[in-house]
Amino acid sequence: MPAASLARVSLVRGTTAAFENALGSINVPEGPALWATASLPDGSRFLRWSGAFEFLIPKNGRTVTCRPLTPRGVDAFHTHLGPSLSFALINLGFEPLHSTTVVIDGGAVALMGDCGYGKSSLGASFVKSGYRLLTDDLLVTSYEDGRVLAYPGAPRVKLYPAIAKIIFGSRVTGLRLKPLTPKLIIPLDEQRSQRSPVPLKAIYVLRPPGARASSRVSIRVLSQRSAFVELVRNTFNMAVSDPDRLERQFALATRLATDVPIKSLSYPREFGMLVDAREAILADLRA
Repeated sequence: MPAASLARVSLVRGTTAAFENALGSINVPEGPALWATASLPDGSRFLRWSGAFEFLIPKNGRTVTCRPLTPRGVDAFHTHLGPSLSFALINLGFEPLHSTTVVIDGGAVALMGDCGYGKSSLGASFVKSGYRLLTDDLLVTSYEDGRVLAYPGAPRVKLYPAIAKIIFGSRVTGLRLKPLTPKLIIPLDEQRSQRSPVPLKAIYVLRPPGARASSRVSIRVLSQRSAFVELVRNTFNMAVSDPDRLERQFALATRLATDVPIKSLSYPREFGMLVDAREAILADLRA
C-alpha cells in the first residue's frame, strides 16, 4: 500500500505444498469462468485465475500468498493483484470501489461504471492531456482530518489495443495476456501516474453505453439517494457479502454520498467524444 498509516499487506510467493495444505480436501473446480474462489475453514480465501495465478488471503488480511501456475503467470501478476488484493483490504476493514481515477488540480476525480463503460479510455484521455492517473479499477479511500483521501493503485492502465494506439500512438507498448484479458496493459511512469494519496474531489458515474443515446455530453447532479445506490453498485468485489462487510459498505456509501459531489456522466461512445467528455468534466469542476 502507498502509506503505512493506511494498511500494510505483505506479498509472499507460495509453494505448491503450501497451497495443497491450505486447500486440504477442498476441490475448487475450474468452471466456465476465468477465475474461481473458495472460502476455507480457517476463514482464509482462495482465489485462482485459471492458467495464471493462485492467491491465498488469510482472515486477518495481512498477507497475500501468490503462486504462478505457468511461466506467463508472472506476467499476469500485476494485472490480477488488484482483485486479489481487494479480499485482503476487505478483511482489513477497507471498502474498495470500482473506479478509474485521475488527478486534476491536486484532487482525485473518480470515474465509476461497470466493465465496458469506458472508464479506462476516458481516464487515458486525461493522461494523454497531461493529467496523472491515480488508479485504474480499484480505488481505496480513507477519512483523515475531516477529508476523504484517495489512494494510488498500480501505475498502469488497461486499454483495448485499438483505443491504446489512438490515444497513445501507434508505437504504444504494453503486455498482452489473452485469454485473461483482451486489453493491453500499459505501464505508466512517474510523469503520468500519481504515487501518493490526494483528496477526493468528485465522482462521475458513467451511464451505460447506448443509454438514452444523445449526440452531446450530459452531466447532472445525483441526489444523495441515487448517489448511495451507485456507490453500492460500484463496489469492488461482490464475492464477500458477510454482514460486517455489508455494514461497512453501506456506511461508506452513505458518508461519501453526503461528503463528495457525485454526478452522472453520459456521452456517445465514439472516440471523438472522449475529448468532449473530458472537457465537460473540466468545465464542470471549474464551475
